[in-house]
Amino acid sequence: MNTCKLLAAALLILLTGCSSVSVEDYRDASPRFVPSEFFDGRLTAHGVVMDRGGKVTRHFNADIVAYWKDGVGTLEEDFVFDDGEQQRRVWTLTPDGDGGYVGRAGDVVGDGGLSFAGNAVFLDYVLQIPYGDGTIDLRVDDRMYLVAPNVLINESRLSKFGFGVGRIVLTIVRHRDAKTADALLPGA
Repeated sequence: MNTCKLLAAALLILLTGCSSVSVEDYRDASPRFVPSEFFDGRLTAHGVVMDRGGKVTRHFNADIVAYWKDGVGTLEEDFVFDDGEQQRRVWTLTPDGDGGYVGRAGDVVGDGGLSFAGNAVFLDYVLQIPYGDGTIDLRVDDRMYLVAPNVLINESRLSKFGFGVGRIVLTIVRHRDAKTADALLPGA
């Protein structure tokens, strides 16, 4: 009987130890993240890509132009990597009816789910990246935290078949010069 209780307790500890952090855990954290306010105008991103062991394999900088029309957000991201490679990703953020957004981009397989609370925003999606002569699909679990009104810290966990294959850590900075931001918007 004691062995059964011990096994049950061990199983309970194992299951609670595997519980996932929810964006709702940050509901009371500040500063408060509002997608349509932060992702508006000109932003820059600066980050590193790490392999599964934590070694930095490349770094990048990106220019981002973000704007909203009729409640739908667009983020135009232009990346430049340390080896000269350039990538462009254009996200469309559409309200999902439950307080979050559906995120779509050309190299994203299906729909991504964006949820936010307090100072946190989580984005989960499958990204198709070049690999050899083809592509490979990686699950990306973005965890972003607003640490100052114009600074968002992002950690992305990359996985394949449930196994971690790498991470991306980056900082996104919002530049609030109204003249500059307005001049970058389409139709301005």
